[in-house]
Amino acid sequence: MPSDKARILYMVVPCYNEEEVLGETARRLKAKYEQLIAENLLSEASRIVFVNDGSKDRTWQMITELHQSEPQYFSGINLAHNAGHQNAVLAGLMTVKDHCDMAITMDADLQDDINTIDEMVKKYYEGNQVVYGVRNARDTDTFFKRFTAESFYKLMQCMGADVVYNHADYRLMSRRVLEELANFREVHLFLRGMVPLIGFQSCNVYYARSERFAGESKYPLKKMLHFAMNGILSFSTKPLKLITAAGCVLTLMSIFALLWSLIVMLAGHGEMRCSGTLCSIWLAGGLQLIALGIIGEYIGKIYEEVKARPRYIIADVLNQSDEAASDSQK
Repeated sequence: MPSDKARILYMVVPCYNEEEVLGETARRLKAKYEQLIAENLLSEASRIVFVNDGSKDRTWQMITELHQSEPQYFSGINLAHNAGHQNAVLAGLMTVKDHCDMAITMDADLQDDINTIDEMVKKYYEGNQVVYGVRNARDTDTFFKRFTAESFYKLMQCMGADVVYNHADYRLMSRRVLEELANFREVHLFLRGMVPLIGFQSCNVYYARSERFAGESKYPLKKMLHFAMNGILSFSTKPLKLITAAGCVLTLMSIFALLWSLIVMLAGHGEMRCSGTLCSIWLAGGLQLIALGIIGEYIGKIYEEVKARPRYIIADVLNQSDEAASDSQK
């Protein structure tokens, strides 16, 4: 519970073609804010900020209408183009960091339990700088999605990345954490790995994830695979070490195969079959191509990072000064 006065909470909600669900999301979040303000857990200066990530439907128009009708609750940020989910989240956080005491990020699809906000805020008042929203089960997922998601978290941990198991982008961060997050300049963002690197006192709160309220998922298999690859390559060099290990193993196997062939020939039992030789060549060639591909991915990321292009560009901000908007274009 707050000791002196209620703190300011800004909700950052990235939106991409969310016109089917946005109205219900706004209604539920407003009701939650009214409850928390009445309980003196939040200041009346708290806001809900929708970040329009280059939507092609009526999403930005609806955000504008929400702000015009109830500016005491709703604000909006309009990106100049589709920058991607992670960049949209960061754009919102960097825009509001100077106006809030804490910020919570969540998606607009209502899969994350809004009632968990109560516990997140209480954990903040207990001294936690970061509060992670963690799924307690994956009963609503298909077998394929559950298997791939759990495999991804285990793989990230094996690769040495400090990620919270079954945590996506539903989290609370204090203003101090946001200020430190602003020092991370990489172009390829993986916030699930970046936030734990910041440190500070943190904890988990657990919730049951629901089905999407309306609309379609914005993360098909292709995007999920790209997101997973970006996370691995951004936070681990183990793939490069695995290439070295594979090269050493293959070299040893080749030496043993050569010695075995010589022994067989000297013993007068004939030569090795051609098919075995071809398989060895194909194996070596395949491993070389995989190795070159992994190295190429790292080089490509270095190339994109050194150009230091803006990660997002903000076209419009509702309820924020032009100075705050320009400062956040990094």
